[in-house]
Amino acid sequence: MSELNNRFDFVYIFDVQDGNPNGDPDAGNLPRIDAETGMGLVTDVCLKRKVRNYVQISHNSIPGYDILVRSKEISGDEVFINGEIRKMYVEDFGIKLGVKDKAPDDKVQDGRNAMCRRFYDVRTFGAVLTTGPNAGQVRGPIQMTFARSVDPIVSKEHVLTVCVARDETKSYDSQVGIQGRKSTIPYGLYVCHGFISANLAKQTGFSTEDLDLFWEALKNMFDQDRSASRGLMSAQKLIVFKHDSALGNASANKLFDLVHVEKKQGVEVPRKFSDYEVTIDKDHLPEHVSIEELL
Repeated sequence: MSELNNRFDFVYIFDVQDGNPNGDPDAGNLPRIDAETGMGLVTDVCLKRKVRNYVQISHNSIPGYDILVRSKEISGDEVFINGEIRKMYVEDFGIKLGVKDKAPDDKVQDGRNAMCRRFYDVRTFGAVLTTGPNAGQVRGPIQMTFARSVDPIVSKEHVLTVCVARDETKSYDSQVGIQGRKSTIPYGLYVCHGFISANLAKQTGFSTEDLDLFWEALKNMFDQDRSASRGLMSAQKLIVFKHDSALGNASANKLFDLVHVEKKQGVEVPRKFSDYEVTIDKDHLPEHVSIEELL
């Protein structure tokens, strides 16, 4: 594994057509929205979930690439984090802990490091492992913002009907007809910003190979996460700023300001990615910072 010695900042652009990219449970699962501006939102947790799912599928049998916060719908397993920590202490250190036992204080740091080695998402995004047997806390090198739509979104509600009855103890007519609703947006282009710390990468063991897998996940994860409710979601742009040093050579916000996403002239109601133009002001790129378009 190669050590990560450079800071990275990135802009990730994706879109959704006729789908709900991230429903809000507190609002009847409607698409998330900034109430003051009408811009659509997708949480960082939602995006990290898709990265985890991609790695879980693509690297399922490779040691060191297990996922701690894994989805039951992907793995088929019910995961209990405290149980995974106890399993680690037994297999790596021969320490058997009961349900209410805690690891010896002098082993917590070793346990933290072992969890980072075992689980890709722990060494990438971090984790709180202080519950139960205790393996400390991990602050991950990759942090992401909420994704925000370029333009306001309009949520559409669709009535769903059922034509087949399920329960023979109830009348047929009571079980068919209008049975639910589905919310979608016709189209939305979303922009997410991300940050990768070389310093934190050294602490968790996050490597350049891990970083390559992260880029791969961002480019391909929507193809492994299809559902009727999400419509057509697609990764459109991945713009990466690489600093020459571990601390960085320019502020992230200055770099992000170099990326402009605007509707093309004459487009009033965008319905596809080609209705937008993405430009990068490379003439004002700071010294010791390079830029690469991975998508």
